[in-house]
Amino acid sequence: MKYDFTSILDRRGMDAIAVDGLGREMAPGAPKPGFDPIPMWVADMNFPTVPTVPQALVARAAHPAYGYFAPPEAYWDSIIRWHETRNGVTGLTAQCIGYQNSVLGGVVSALNVLCSKGDSILIHSPTYVGFTSALNNNGYNAVHSELIRDENGIWRMDYEDMEEKLARHRIHTLLFCSPHNPCGRVWERWELEKMMAICEQYDVYVVSDEIWSDLILPGFRHIPTQMVSRDARNRTIAMYAPSKTFNLAGLVGSYHIIYNQRLRDRVEKEGSLSHYNERNLLSMHALMAAYRHEGQEWVDELMTVIAGNIDFACGHIEKHYPGVKVSRPQGTYMLFLDCTDWCAARGWSIDRLLRAGWDVGVAWQSGAMFRGPCHIRMNLALPLSRVQEAFRRLDEYVFRIA
Repeated sequence: MKYDFTSILDRRGMDAIAVDGLGREMAPGAPKPGFDPIPMWVADMNFPTVPTVPQALVARAAHPAYGYFAPPEAYWDSIIRWHETRNGVTGLTAQCIGYQNSVLGGVVSALNVLCSKGDSILIHSPTYVGFTSALNNNGYNAVHSELIRDENGIWRMDYEDMEEKLARHRIHTLLFCSPHNPCGRVWERWELEKMMAICEQYDVYVVSDEIWSDLILPGFRHIPTQMVSRDARNRTIAMYAPSKTFNLAGLVGSYHIIYNQRLRDRVEKEGSLSHYNERNLLSMHALMAAYRHEGQEWVDELMTVIAGNIDFACGHIEKHYPGVKVSRPQGTYMLFLDCTDWCAARGWSIDRLLRAGWDVGVAWQSGAMFRGPCHIRMNLALPLSRVQEAFRRLDEYVFRIA
């Protein structure tokens, strides 16, 4: 491979929540003495980013003036070209793109435009914890439509349930996750078309979080929600960022794509009210550096590595951990383990299982905050050697002794 996905990145003392945050509130417990932490919880990667990013940051930081600035044409062109190349998007112009400090911040701005406080929002479950906090903190009521696993173990939308809840609760906004976190579904075109037809029927606007859209496993393809029909293009507010793709979350910098001018004007006004939703100079240069040809090469290599990690992890679980169910993700780098049967057969609680892993440095994450009552979310964006070491420890100290 051209890029490095095998070196073990030492993140200790480098401000990484994934490592230095262990043992704190809402984080996995710190390991017992003798075990180094293997970060498999917070959704960032343990790989160095594409080299063009630090090169661009160093080059810009070398100029000793960091005053007020405006994005160059290259910024808009980078985003347009990226979506054309990666997702086959057509008709995207700079006017449709707007800055957001974060995807969740953009989600809140969109909801504040579309809804009144106390309104119900339809959302799928399992549910990304950031969605839950965004809705709760801003006075909205989440109405959950459970995803269901088909005969092949693939997570699917329950369209009848969605339609019934939209009608019963008089809901006019859907908060959507594509690809889905934590289940890893990459939605097929027919699935999106069916969902958007229901939204058109019930006059439902869609806020679509597509931050994972570049992290698609070989054999699958991301279909932007806005691209499935003319109506979908007009009633969808989509959120994107290079942060998940290139491990740039600490730099801050996301963007929306909104084709409907009325919605776009209102979302941009809502985001501007606090005067804090302003583009960052260095994150702008990081985006332009990431969205180059080298970035496309890097992402393609990354997903080959992630696919290998998923094959290893899922195969190992299926072979060695009877009672633990996992649906192979089609995108993202997360696994969502259903440990219900395994825990029931041994009389263990999910908290006991989580703690047993944490004690030996496997910093996996409780699925309860994602509405998985006996589930664990596991990040596989590490060198394969570290994934293998995590499962060796789980074999020796957790599952084998249960």
